Amino acid sequence: MARVRYGPRTEAEMQAARDARSVLPDIWSTGVVAVWETDPDVVAQVLPAPLKPAERPLVRVNISQVDIFGSPLGAGSFAVAAQHGAQSGWYPLVMPMTTERALTGGREVFGEPKKLGEVSVARESDTVLARLARHGVDFVEVRGRVTTALPLPEETEKVDFYLKFLPAVDGDGFDLDPVLVHCTRRERVRKLEAVDGEVILRESAFDPVADLPVRRLLEITIGEKTSDQRGRVVERVSPQALLPFVHQRYDDPAQVLDSVTPPDAASRSVASPDAAAAPTSAGEA
Repeated sequence: MARVRYGPRTEAEMQAARDARSVLPDIWSTGVVAVWETDPDVVAQVLPAPLKPAERPLVRVNISQVDIFGSPLGAGSFAVAAQHGAQSGWYPLVMPMTTERALTGGREVFGEPKKLGEVSVARESDTVLARLARHGVDFVEVRGRVTTALPLPEETEKVDFYLKFLPAVDGDGFDLDPVLVHCTRRERVRKLEAVDGEVILRESAFDPVADLPVRRLLEITIGEKTSDQRGRVVERVSPQALLPFVHQRYDDPAQVLDSVTPPDAASRSVASPDAAAAPTSAGEA
């Protein structure tokens, strides 16, 4: 009888998969990172309990591209600085990914706020252009000119905060209590350069990052890095406290607004495309 591939795997096959994960080679990505100060009250509004604002109202966007065993992947993260007790870290609001595998793995295992989108990093000589896009809108764009090589930092550990939850089957709340995850990444850098440029945030109904304007641009860099990550659940989270923030994970929990044009848009007047795409950047803030 022919084996049915949707049937159960053997214990040996499952062990082989576990062993393979433990010996993955270093995977190096090329990425652009921009950090800026925004409005403190805005950062406070986007953080669900038990997270609190960090000492400085920082925003960090990371836009990377990598080739994984012959398969290209674009990965982005738009995060704000946050605090959980004595632990400092970053709370991502949206993490666009270009492949479904990267999206489901991170979102289902770690609780990362990943969404399918377009992610690109382009460099021509000293000119750099990186962008995050969804639903036809380049809602983040980082562009500039490479100016100088920077000293390579020591291996560092960075912590991201994720909220892992499962929406209820009946659409009311959650099936299980949400949990707060600390995800620790060990990062090594083999190339790093400074970029003189700007960050442009464009209006998007689905990814409203323009609400965190660039008040003071601190740095833009482009580099090559590799990292690993490990996560742990640190505490259970109040479902009532988290429920108002579920829309950060999904365009709309009920999926009625997941189209670019909402169902009742035909009966309303809308702003012109130019007005809808009005950018805010470091130079315009």
